[in-house]
Amino acid sequence: MSESALTATSPSLERQSPVALRLSGLAGATGIDCRGMQPEWETIESGPDGAERTVLLLPGGMCSARSYAEVMAEPSLAGHRLVAATLPGHCGTAPPEDFRPERYAQMAAGLARDVGADVVVGFSMGATVAYEMVASGAFAGPLVLLGVSLSSADEPAFFRGIVHLTSVLGTLPVAVLKKGAASMVKKAAVSAERQAELKVDFGLNDTHNMTKALRAYAEWLQRDVDRARRLCDTGLPIWVVHAEKGDGGLTPHERSVLEACPNTHVVTIPGHVLFLPNDVPGEVADVIVDAVGELSPRAP
Repeated sequence: MSESALTATSPSLERQSPVALRLSGLAGATGIDCRGMQPEWETIESGPDGAERTVLLLPGGMCSARSYAEVMAEPSLAGHRLVAATLPGHCGTAPPEDFRPERYAQMAAGLARDVGADVVVGFSMGATVAYEMVASGAFAGPLVLLGVSLSSADEPAFFRGIVHLTSVLGTLPVAVLKKGAASMVKKAAVSAERQAELKVDFGLNDTHNMTKALRAYAEWLQRDVDRARRLCDTGLPIWVVHAEKGDGGLTPHERSVLEACPNTHVVTIPGHVLFLPNDVPGEVADVIVDAVGELSPRAP
C-alpha cells in the first residue's frame, strides 16, 4: 500500500493530548476511479511506531477515519498503535466495485494484515464489516462492535424507509439522509470546531455511491441469518456495545444469545447516545483496552 509522507496534527486532538495523526493512502480521497482494482484506503494513524499492539478502527457509514479522533486521543490508548480507515466510497473516497459488506470485509481483512492489526473495532456500518471479517474467518482476533445492527429489526423504521424509497426516488432520499446526518452532528458531545469538521466529512459523501452502499447494507440486514449465534460460535472474544437509546439496538433474541455466550460481552452505555466514538470516547477506549487485554503476551 502506498503511503503519503504527510503528517498532520488535528487541532482538536492537540488540545487534549500530543497525539499526532499520520495520514496515508490519500490517493483514495482524490477522486481517482478505482473500480476494477483494489481501492486504496484513506487511513489516519496514531501511537508509537514501536507499539506492541495495533488496533484497526472502522468508522460508520458516511463517516471518515477522522471520526475516531476523540477515541484516538484517549490517554488509556496512548501506548497502542491505532489505525483508523475510511470505508472506500465513503466521504469522497474512491468507490469499490462491490458495496456488499462481505466484499468490504475481504478488503478490510487485507488492510488488517497489512497494518498487523491485533484487534478490530467497528462502528455502525463499520461494525457490520468487522462482523463479516470474523464470521468469514478472515480475521481471528478480539472484536469490538459499536452500535452494530445484526438484523433489519435493529435499525429504526426511518432508516429502512429511506432505503426503500431509493427504489422509487433514486438518490434523493439519501441526499435527505446526508443533510439530516450533518445536522445531527450538532448534538455530538464535542467542540464546535469538531462538529464543523464532522459536518464537512458528511458533506463529502457522493449520493450515488451512498445509495449503492446503503442498499447493499439493507439487503445484508434482511437476510435470515442468526448473526448473534454466529458471533458466539466464532469462540473469539467479542464486545457488543450499544447505548440505552439512540444508536439502534438488539432484538430480545440477539441479546439473550449474546449475554448467554461465554466469549461475548454485551456493554450498555447509559443514556441517549448517537455517535458512540465521539460522544463517549472514554467508554469506548475502556472496551478497547479490555479487548487488547485478551491477547496473549508476545514471545520475547
